Amino acid sequence: MTKRILQIIPTLDRSGAEKQLTLLAAGLPRPEFETHVCLLTRTGPLAAELEAAGVPVVLIGKSGKVDPASFLRLKRHIAELRPDLVHTWLFAANGYGRAAALAAGVRHVVAGERCVDPWKAWHELAIDRWLARRTERIVVNSAGVRDFYVRHGLPTEKFVVIPNGIAPPAPSNLGHNELLAELGLPAGARLVGAINRLWPQKRLKDLIWAADLLKVIRDDVHLLIVGDGPQRDRLERFRRQVKIEDKVHFLGHRNDVPRLLPHFDALWLASEYEGLPNVVMEAMAAGVPVVATDISGNRDLVVPGETGFLVPVGGRAAFARETKRILDDADLARRLGEAGRQRVLTEFTIERMVDRHAALYRELLD
Repeated sequence: MTKRILQIIPTLDRSGAEKQLTLLAAGLPRPEFETHVCLLTRTGPLAAELEAAGVPVVLIGKSGKVDPASFLRLKRHIAELRPDLVHTWLFAANGYGRAAALAAGVRHVVAGERCVDPWKAWHELAIDRWLARRTERIVVNSAGVRDFYVRHGLPTEKFVVIPNGIAPPAPSNLGHNELLAELGLPAGARLVGAINRLWPQKRLKDLIWAADLLKVIRDDVHLLIVGDGPQRDRLERFRRQVKIEDKVHFLGHRNDVPRLLPHFDALWLASEYEGLPNVVMEAMAAGVPVVATDISGNRDLVVPGETGFLVPVGGRAAFARETKRILDDADLARRLGEAGRQRVLTEFTIERMVDRHAALYRELLD
């Protein structure tokens, strides 16, 4: 008998959790599973991928933090769909989605926590604890996320660790010199990438400082910051203050990241907390050495000295120092890149991620 699964998430923006939900919803085996997706707040570019895969997508239209009308619409939608299992993703959906599913009489409810969330206030963690008692399983993408929530009182036995999955990258159709010309950079420029939402958690200012330090040592290194967000104006102002507009470039939101990644000499991630960062996995899959902060999540991916380097949070000089090692030693860069590629493409595949979710759903439903 076909099992109907409803996935609930706030949006379908191009971010980590949204990408994993899209891969999962499109990849669950049919006709064993019939998958539906419900969006709380707004749609996004990943909706087209779900529609192409034949996965129905419904938008509830939640506005603001507290919206009783949208809760009633969500509850009504769940009651009409009558899913066998509801799987919610991220805080808003974990709150509204679980409560609505339970109110609609759904027997099997699974939640998804994707990141260490130190920003949560006491009452938000209290909501998590209360709903956890009524949730069969909580899926996390790393042991670090599980440990964070266990420390805040959620029951250990509810957690299941299912790492993110990633597809092998398609070859870039862009030549290196062609990219440099497109960006207006000189021939021979070395490229360091930072692909982030421009958000305080990501500590982009540390990377601008690190680029300034590298500029003293090598004059050929350019930092490409890909992404957008509420801190962009502040970061661009800081770039002007340290007089490094010639070496730090804001590219904004781009849909062609896989086309750019293979041309990076290194990828930087300065976050102070993460879950299991997709951008690190994507860089490693493309054979790009990674220099990232020594935090939970990054540790699950980067093996220091084998696939990249881990540095302290706020370690601006360490970012510059380890990146100089990569730029100065072509053999080291090649070894790091190849080891990273092999690690991701053998241990973090989409097939393994989908299979583990399918096995969890079978366990609960059978």
